[in-house]
Amino acid sequence: MFFRRKKQTPAFLSSGKEKIAAAVVQTAGPLIPIEKSPDESMGALFNDVQISNVFPDGKTFPDLIPRKSARLLAKEYEAKRRAPNFQVDEFVRHNFDQPHAWEAGYRPDDATTAREHVTALWTVLRRRNRRNRGSLFALPNDYIVPGGRFAEQFYWDTYFIMLGLAADDEWRLIQGMMQNYGYMLRRFGFIPTANRTYFLSRSQPPFFSQMVKLLASHNGRGRTYAEYLPAMLSEYRFWMKGRKTVSETPDTKAYARVVCMPDGTILNRYFDNKTVPRPESMREDVETAGDTQSEQKGRIYLDLRAGAESGWDFSSRWLRSHADMRSIHTTDVVPVDLNCLMYQLEQTLVETYTLLKQPILANRFRVAAERRARAIRSYCWNASEGFFVDYDIHAKRRNHELTLAGVFPLYARIATNDQAAKVAEMIETRFLKKGGLVTTLVDSGQQWDSPNGWAPLQWITIKGLREYGYFELANKIRDRWLGVCDEVFVSQHKMLEKYDVIHGGAGLGGEYPLQDGFGWTNGVYAALYDEKEAEHGR
Repeated sequence: MFFRRKKQTPAFLSSGKEKIAAAVVQTAGPLIPIEKSPDESMGALFNDVQISNVFPDGKTFPDLIPRKSARLLAKEYEAKRRAPNFQVDEFVRHNFDQPHAWEAGYRPDDATTAREHVTALWTVLRRRNRRNRGSLFALPNDYIVPGGRFAEQFYWDTYFIMLGLAADDEWRLIQGMMQNYGYMLRRFGFIPTANRTYFLSRSQPPFFSQMVKLLASHNGRGRTYAEYLPAMLSEYRFWMKGRKTVSETPDTKAYARVVCMPDGTILNRYFDNKTVPRPESMREDVETAGDTQSEQKGRIYLDLRAGAESGWDFSSRWLRSHADMRSIHTTDVVPVDLNCLMYQLEQTLVETYTLLKQPILANRFRVAAERRARAIRSYCWNASEGFFVDYDIHAKRRNHELTLAGVFPLYARIATNDQAAKVAEMIETRFLKKGGLVTTLVDSGQQWDSPNGWAPLQWITIKGLREYGYFELANKIRDRWLGVCDEVFVSQHKMLEKYDVIHGGAGLGGEYPLQDGFGWTNGVYAALYDEKEAEHGR
């Protein structure tokens, strides 16, 4: 039982266990069967298409909609593949359909402002998917997609999309997207990267508790926290699976997504449950692994997958050698940003159990959160640089890479005042460019490196700086980021996935062409623009 009846308890908390059970049903909806991932169900057909350069990138094929069952297609392919003059691309053309593309030709009127464009795009980017379509599995409610090639409800993108939806008073849509995550947590026990079957082995940065808090700002804390308590607990269990196993030894030890630090504190890392190439990037991953030994290939695939779970796919942050993707070692890294988000989840559970008058459970999560905060300040603070960094559990030292992940302790209010002052100085002197904040100080060619800036990290930094009183710097970042978005909109009439904040214009690098739409840029732009307008009384 999550809470007991007490006198004068608000009505929405008065029905105890039955109320929470009802909330689970409400947020989850009926479970819909799904098929296996196409790489598992199509066998040789999938492998041959992905390796044979039938399509310019790896995501196109697994997103196609088969006209027959995967079992029949695999059987037909085996029967025909060795026939004279057989062409695998022709087989694909006759047996698969392209999903309906988002309105890539959508162009606003020349008089439309960027802010008006964002509001109009919510309709363009809205999707309703009540039945499975190939690898795209059904969700009970409508959702917003990022745009471009992406037709899925991506996990951490969604929080930043919601910021813009909230600015435009689209609370029913926010509620529906939250219920989609309640559904996924009930269905899978975690939130996948997005609603694709090939993402069912990994998640993304855990922003769900932040979504709960955002919705609570409109629907009320008590009601919202009670409704989504089961979902938040499911997410916590997913990330903390194995914590008892790793805590049995005094030495640094890792299992799945948990790491036992030298002092016994349990922290988290990014991970994946598979050690094979990503289905959506099979050819790219195979080429990366190259001719390395089989065991080493498995480790490379695991670390590529873990890097994808981080959302920073990819960055010098995960590489021992910036020029060599084979040096990726994501699972050796205890990421400072991930652990700050886990701290915020623990703190939200403290708030929830406090509201539900469960002091013992509230205290349990309070102790866990406080211990995690101390560990972040201990293991992730680089005193010589005056900045927060990741920790390498293999090398048993702090990493030297300086990235915007280092501002998350400010966003989560974990940093001391002195630490925050040094982080703010570093942000202003080294990360701030003419178009906002550069993601890292390394230009490696990877998309989560210099010269690129990304909307979510601008938001996190701005909010984090304000938590410690650095309003002038935060506003400077805001204004420069809005400026680069406006600059591109004026010339191209679109919002982009990422921007070159050093030289201006579109962002660079990545495993796929630059995408426009673009969900989280829209959300952050709308929230920051409206904030600035309110400051000026407009």
